[in-house]
Amino acid sequence: MTPIHRRVFLVQAAACTAAIASGASAQAGPTLDEADPQAVALGYKSDTTKVDAKKFPKHTPEQKCSGCQLYGGKATDAAAPCAIFGGKRVAANGWCSAWVQKA
Repeated sequence: MTPIHRRVFLVQAAACTAAIASGASAQAGPTLDEADPQAVALGYKSDTTKVDAKKFPKHTPEQKCSGCQLYGGKATDAAAPCAIFGGKRVAANGWCSAWVQKA
């Protein structure tokens, strides 16, 4: 059995909880503002190429919300709800420090 790291487990648990609570649908909701306090704390940018490389050195431009386990939509959706941000819609090409690659 492969060990699960605590951060990955917590992110997956949050994603599952949010999916259950929202019915796992990509319903239209409010769009996350980059100035939102939680967005600022997690370094959210609606364009992954605009992430501060000095503040987030592990970030790569290939990391996008659409490829994150917390993204509540299809990879082809322009925006979808995010479990980390209470279901607010994030840009598919966005990024935040809670990003975890989809399995």
